[in-house]
Amino acid sequence: MAKGKINVSVENIFPLIKKFLYSDHEIFLRELISNGTDATLKLKHLTSIGEIDVAYGDPKIEVKINKEDKTLHVIDQGVGMTKEEVEKYINEIAFSGAEEFLEKYKDSAKDSGIIGHFGLGFYSAFMVANKVEIITKSYKDEPGAHWVCEGTTDFSIEESDRTERGTEIILHINEEDNQFLEEGRIQELLVKYNKFMPVPIKFGTREETLPLAEDAEKDAKPETLEVDNIINNPTPAWTKQPADLEDEDYKGFYRELYPMQFEDPLFHIHLNVDYPFNLTGILYFPKMGQDMNIQKDKIQLYQNQVYVTDNVEGIVPEFLTMLRGVIDSPDIPLNVSRSYLQADGAVKKISSYITRKVADKLKALFTNNREDFEKKWNDIKIVIEYGMLSEDKFFEKADKFALYPTVDNNYFTFEELQEKTKDTQTDKDGNLIILYASNTDAQHSYIEAAKDKGYEVLLMDSPIVSHLIQKIEGSKEKVSFVRVDGDNIDNLIKKEEEKISKLSEEEKEKLKADFEKVIPQGKYTVQLESMDSTASPLIITQPEFMRRMKEMQQTGGGGMFGMGNMPEMYNLVVNTNHELISEILNSKTEKKQERLIKQSLDLARLSQNLLKGEELTAFIKRSFDMVK
Repeated sequence: MAKGKINVSVENIFPLIKKFLYSDHEIFLRELISNGTDATLKLKHLTSIGEIDVAYGDPKIEVKINKEDKTLHVIDQGVGMTKEEVEKYINEIAFSGAEEFLEKYKDSAKDSGIIGHFGLGFYSAFMVANKVEIITKSYKDEPGAHWVCEGTTDFSIEESDRTERGTEIILHINEEDNQFLEEGRIQELLVKYNKFMPVPIKFGTREETLPLAEDAEKDAKPETLEVDNIINNPTPAWTKQPADLEDEDYKGFYRELYPMQFEDPLFHIHLNVDYPFNLTGILYFPKMGQDMNIQKDKIQLYQNQVYVTDNVEGIVPEFLTMLRGVIDSPDIPLNVSRSYLQADGAVKKISSYITRKVADKLKALFTNNREDFEKKWNDIKIVIEYGMLSEDKFFEKADKFALYPTVDNNYFTFEELQEKTKDTQTDKDGNLIILYASNTDAQHSYIEAAKDKGYEVLLMDSPIVSHLIQKIEGSKEKVSFVRVDGDNIDNLIKKEEEKISKLSEEEKEKLKADFEKVIPQGKYTVQLESMDSTASPLIITQPEFMRRMKEMQQTGGGGMFGMGNMPEMYNLVVNTNHELISEILNSKTEKKQERLIKQSLDLARLSQNLLKGEELTAFIKRSFDMVK
């Protein structure tokens, strides 16, 4: 068996790195600043452990534009490099100096915040530059170095007369990439990718107005001072301990993240874990109401304070992508260009942790201040209900704090609801029937009929309610949810007693035939029921099973195939004990009978908001004719 080594042609791989390593050319600035940050943090670590005897000081990274020379400069005050280190770290593609440093100091530097891993970030510069220079001076007592490359495998390196410790990268920008010589464009990129880098980043200067002295004269003008324009916040709230932050600090950071968001968040969740993975962050619950289409992709993903993406699908459970905030973890597996997540077991662990942490926070809010939690329920319920539907572990935890509001604005946990309704709403077969409405105005008459019986009626109006109650029923024994307009009230919760009809069987058959002659064919099924004489003469209902399956099909992810496109079907429940029904049955003329049936049917349809257009116009005209 023959063996050999694969030959990698550097001449071929270099153009690939320049063109295709990064999907977006703007990433180059993030990568170069990340390298400068690593150089600075290496210096900080080496001085902190006493390995080198230099002053760390107050280093910063500076970005400068020279439009005349068509150059962009990135300057750091970090460890710098010797000539030999330049040859080692720059000329060997995919050799990571950061990785080597972390390996060498693995016991003391694990929390240093050093970013680089793949040793490829520097080469992103050639995506926008036809020539790149490095002028660097190490903290060691050795001469500086000047490296120059014009985007090929050829380079030159010589001694530099630089005297200050650190590194300056000079990019000679391509003609077609001259957007990166515009201050506005560079400011935009710095804010997008480097807003929370751990080392101050200077981009130009700005004027700062000094406050007037207390004894200043009335016409005194305040002095102005030119100061460094630091574009980033090196110590954002998520890097601090929760004990060191007040509620106003969290709100302030929210405004820093979303300057165009004028409403404060409802509450926050501070994430902080160091085992079995490192993860910090802050998640915010904004006001959401009923909107399932609220803009997602508002959670920002960072790695060691370097912005990666706002698409956190996978690491954050889907039901929480409606939240806002920041997640930062050095343990998130990214592709080489740090552009997106890669599949990894750690991602699932992080996702599970976030789910658990959110559930624990919600339980604490509910326990510590239930009254406030109830006030916020309508603004957060869509997230909680979606989580209950999509995550089994969250469903189990949410059972302790998920609320079920009634039409009278009372709030119950499921356990409280069971206790409240078990005596009155258990049917003859021992099933607990939980009545609910989805629209208090449209279903008002049905709600009142249920309340007259002493029943509790929940208000469940979220877009996923059909899916949710299906899952709840599957997790509870002998519990059924029934919408309050699903049948006449006596049939919704069937007890032992049956009401006696005033009509004989023969009269019932005739009455049913009379109605079927008048009502629209195929849309209504006539049902004769013996109800209280004071109940409505006609009630329109929609069978619970059919309606629920149809709703589930329409909202996706459930129901029976094809039911979402089925036409609406209704039951027309006729109260055989009502006086009007007797009048219809005994009408002296067919014309009067037909008019009474149509009018009664339209009144029932009106109560369900089913009377519209031409039919509504005809009803109004007929009503005026009847009162002449």
